[in-house]
Amino acid sequence: MTKLEFPLQDEYIELYKLIKVLDLVDSGGEAKQIVAHGYVVRNGEKEERKRAKIRKGDVLVIGDDVTIEIV
Repeated sequence: MTKLEFPLQDEYIELYKLIKVLDLVDSGGEAKQIVAHGYVVRNGEKEERKRAKIRKGDVLVIGDDVTIEIV
């Protein structure tokens, strides 16, 4: 499993944009599909909102491969 830390510069970042910025997908559309199909867990709960506001302290798990801590 890959563990990443993302230093948040603003108040929040939308979930699909975070996935795209971290180069986990090739396009924003692909990022939206990952979220829509239920592959993202945020703080222990499934997150299916593409534009969910991700803030400092959040921990995301994408599939079984990637854990992202927002710092």
